[in-house]
Amino acid sequence: MTERGFAPQRPSDVAPDGRRALGAHVLIIVQNLPVPLDRRVWLECHALIARGYDVSVICPKGPGDPDRQQIDGVHIYKYRPAPEAHGLIGFVVEFVYSWLCTAWLSTQVWQRRPIDIMQACNPPDTFWLLARLWRGRGVKFVFDQHDLNPELFLSRFGAPKGMREKIEYHGLLWLERMTYRTADRIISTNESYKAIALSRGRRRAEEVTVVRSGPDTQEMRPIYPQAKPAGPRQFSLVYLGIMGPQDGVDIVLDVMHELVHRRGRTDVHATLLGFGDCFEELRQKAIALDLESHTVFTGRADKKMIAEHLSAADVGLCPDLKTPLNDVSTMNKTMEYMAYALPSVSFDLVETRVSGGDAVLYVESGNVNAFADAVELLLDDPDLRLEMGLRARERVSRELDWRPQSEKYLNVYDALSGRVPQAAETDEPERSPQAASNSIENRYVDLADSAELRRFILERSPR
Repeated sequence: MTERGFAPQRPSDVAPDGRRALGAHVLIIVQNLPVPLDRRVWLECHALIARGYDVSVICPKGPGDPDRQQIDGVHIYKYRPAPEAHGLIGFVVEFVYSWLCTAWLSTQVWQRRPIDIMQACNPPDTFWLLARLWRGRGVKFVFDQHDLNPELFLSRFGAPKGMREKIEYHGLLWLERMTYRTADRIISTNESYKAIALSRGRRRAEEVTVVRSGPDTQEMRPIYPQAKPAGPRQFSLVYLGIMGPQDGVDIVLDVMHELVHRRGRTDVHATLLGFGDCFEELRQKAIALDLESHTVFTGRADKKMIAEHLSAADVGLCPDLKTPLNDVSTMNKTMEYMAYALPSVSFDLVETRVSGGDAVLYVESGNVNAFADAVELLLDDPDLRLEMGLRARERVSRELDWRPQSEKYLNVYDALSGRVPQAAETDEPERSPQAASNSIENRYVDLADSAELRRFILERSPR
C-alpha cells in the first residue's frame, strides 16, 4: 500500500503516466468515519479502482492523518473533524461545519479532475443539497444508505413527545426524503432498507440496488498468532465496532461482570476494538466494575490489529439491543467474526439472523444473564464452538462475501456512466517497506486443510 501526497492531475481521461485511460471520476463523501477506516467504503473504493474508475474521497481526519493522501490509487481529501456535539445546537453546528468543509474540498477535487458521479454515505442526510449544486455541472448522485436516521432518533430518544422532539424527528424525515428525491440511484445495505426506500422514499424498484456489506473473505481470514500465550488457558471474548450510545457496548461489561465476579470465571478476558462517543465512559465503567485486569480497550483498530485479535478470540460479541434501527440494520461485526471462523452471541435481531444464520447464538434482547449463559455454553463446549466456527466461515465465504456484492455495486456505476466495464489492472499496488514487513499473508491458516482448520478453531494457536 502506498501513501503519499499528490499533485493535481490534468482534467482528462488519460492518467499522467500514460498507462491507461481513466474511467469516470467518482467522488465519495463520508462524514462519520475516516477512510480507509470505514471498511465498506474502502472496499467500494478498491472495486471502483479495479474497474478503471478514478476515485476521490472526502472525509474527516483520524488521529495523525494528513490533509491529503493517495492510498492504493484513491485520492483522499480530509478535514479536521468538528468538535464533539452536545445537544441540538451542537449537532447543527457539526453538520453545518462538516458540510461546508466538504463543499470546499469538493471544489479542490474538481480542480484535479471534473467529477462525473458523487456518492454520499450517510449519516447524515445532508449532502443532497451539495449534489443539487453540482448537478448543474452534470454530476450524477448516488445515495449509499448506511443508516436510517429517523430510526436512529427513535432508538435513542423514543417516540417524539414535545414540540421540539417532533420538529427534530420530522426534520430527519424531511432530510431523508430530500436525499431519496435527489438521488439518481440508491444503494441499500439490505432488503429492509430497500423496502423503506421504496415505501417512505417512493422510489421505483429499479432505482434501488441492494449491496450488502460483507467482508472480502480472501483477505479477512484467520491467521496464526505469532506466539502461543504462556500459562493456563485463557478464553478470549472480542467486540469489534463503534462505541456509541446505540451500540450497547456497556452490555459487554455487564456480561463480563456476570462471568468474572458472579460466576467466578477468572479464565475469561475481553478485548474491545474500536472507538466512539462512549469510549471514555466505557473505560470508566470497566474500572468501576473492577474489570481492569479482564478487559482491554484498543481504540482505533487497523486491518492487522483486527486480524490478530479476531484470530485469537474464542467468541465474538454482538451486544446491539433490539431497537427500531438495530433490528433492520446489517451488523458488519457479525460477518467479520464469521470471516475468522469465530462463533458469536447476539441479541435476536431480524437482520442479524439474515447474516448470521445458524452460526450465531441468539438471546432475548437486553437479557444479560441469557447472554452470559450463551457465552459460557460456547466456552465450555468445544465441539459446539468448533461446529459453529466452521459453519460461520463456510456461510460467510459462500453467501456473504463482498466480491459478488461488488459486482452489483459496480453495475450501478456502469449504468450511470454509460461506460463499458474495464478490466482490472494486473499490476499490484506498490507496497511500502513498512507495509511489506507488517504483512499477515504469510500467516494465513490453510482453509483447504480441514483437519488443520478444525484444530486451529479449537486451540487458536500456532501449528
